[in-house]
Parts: sequence; structure tokens; C-alpha cells
Amino acid sequence: MIGAGELVYEYPGKRALDSVSFLLPAASITALVGPNGAGKTTLLRCIAGLDEPYSGSIEIAGIDVLRHPREAHRHIGYLPDHFGLYAELSTRQCLLHAGRSRGLGGEALDARVVEVATQLGIVDKLDDKAGSLSRGQRQRLAIAQAIVHRPSVLLLDEPASGLDPESRAGLSELMRRLRSEGMTLIVSSHILAELEEYCTGMLVLQQGRVVEHRLLEQQTAQGTGRMIRLRLAQASTRLRELLAPHVSARTPLDADTQKASFEFSGGDDELSALLQSLLAAGLPVCELSVEQASLQDAYLRAVEHDRGGVS
Repeated sequence: MIGAGELVYEYPGKRALDSVSFLLPAASITALVGPNGAGKTTLLRCIAGLDEPYSGSIEIAGIDVLRHPREAHRHIGYLPDHFGLYAELSTRQCLLHAGRSRGLGGEALDARVVEVATQLGIVDKLDDKAGSLSRGQRQRLAIAQAIVHRPSVLLLDEPASGLDPESRAGLSELMRRLRSEGMTLIVSSHILAELEEYCTGMLVLQQGRVVEHRLLEQQTAQGTGRMIRLRLAQASTRLRELLAPHVSARTPLDADTQKASFEFSGGDDELSALLQSLLAAGLPVCELSVEQASLQDAYLRAVEHDRGGVS
């Protein structure tokens, strides 16, 4: 649904995107993560057809965004980090304006305005001026404007900013529902714990480059991406040697002579074989725990891996 090839974007004196390439499947939710200044907002604006890269290609649903931006815009909803609303218009008027600017009209638009306001929990604010809404309500109105035309692709830059915990939970549920309806989403956020609740993939940017792109759902289904924590009753100098062949190539082994933690690259059968081999070697294993690697763990390892000089 979304494809980028060798994207390069430069500001004076700085390369914001450096040969960025990826493919995102339809009906997926991708967490776009990285430190401040990594190029996340620039990438979203290029995908949305608002900024033109120096070189490279972008496609949305098979449409070349750089050659046919207006056609691509019909398929795209975009919520920037710093958005504006018409403060003197009512919530209803803001949504009507957003819909009409995207070619909608008539009774179908009127019904869609009520539908999307209900989805975002602001249907009781339809006749209130946008300027009178709370910070969280304005955020929900901005999201409603971005999806009023039923886009196939939704780009969200820090959508949870300013939302209270209840509203953030509602936003997570909305993301899952939009995906179930076939929408493809990219969500940029620093709140990794919340992204983990609904994202199916992760794209990590570091200094304008993609340092990791992984499919989280596929990883879970295959039983990979699991963190293993192991402890021995007595220290053994052989622990690291015996574990090394079983550690995922993505991440280093964190081990001393008595305890270890690592991302395991195999499934349940391989994990059982590993435990049996440790016991057969005489290692006094007294504790072994398995947990799915969190999005934050995966992100921090990807950034640390890149800082180590491996691209």
C-alpha cells in the first residue's frame, strides 16, 4: 500500500532523509520511531505529498505521489504534529469544510460528519466552536478531519499529544478499528508503550536512515523476538559459550558467569533443546523466564546497534 524507494531530502546543511526505502502492506499499522531530528516528520510530509524529496520515489496504492500528488491526496489522511483549526467555526462546520475540500457533499457528507464525530467521541460538541474545545477535544477533531473522507492511508504525527489517559485508550481502539476496516496507518510517536498496543510493524529512523524495519505480528506468530532471562544456581564460565549459537543475530548477548538475557531466535522446540543442552552440560539452571520483547526494547536495541557502527 505504501512504498518508498531511495528517498533523499535535504535542508540547507543537513540531509534529513538518506536513501530511505521500505514497503508497507495494506491494513497495517506501522510505528514510525526515532530520536528527535531523525527525519520522521519529513518522511511523513514527503509521503503526504507536501514536501518534494531531492530524489527517490513514493507510491500510495500504486499512485506515484510525486507525479500525481492531487490524485494521491484522495487516498491520504494526514494529521501533523502542530495542526490548526478554524477557531470560529463549529465542530460540524470544520468537518463539513474538511469533507467538501476533499470532494464530498450532500446528505452523504452530513451523515459522515455525525459518524466520524461519534467515532472520536465529540458528537456532543458538533455545535460548539472549535476554539472553545479542550486540548484533547481539539486533537480528536483534527483526527476526525483527517479521516472524514475515508482515506486508505492515514499518517499521524504524535496523535496522542495532549490527550488524557482515557482519550489515549480510545485512540488505541480507534486505530485498531480503522485497520480492521482496511486502512493502512503510519503513526509517529514517542510513547512506545501505547504504540505497542496496536501497531503491527516498526520502522526505526536514525539520522535520516532506516536502521530497522520489522513486522511485529509475524514475529509473534513465529515465536521469535522473545526475551529469555536465565539464571544459574552457581556461576559457570561456560554459560556465554553455550548460549552464543542460540542468540538472535539482531542483538548482543548480555551475560556474565551466572545470569544472561538475550533475544531468542528460535521457536518452542529450539528453546526446549537449548534448555536440555544446558542441563546436559551440567549447568545448574535454576530460573528461566520468557517474555515477548517489547517495542521499546526492540527500538533501543536497534538504535544501540546502529550506534555501534552496523548499518
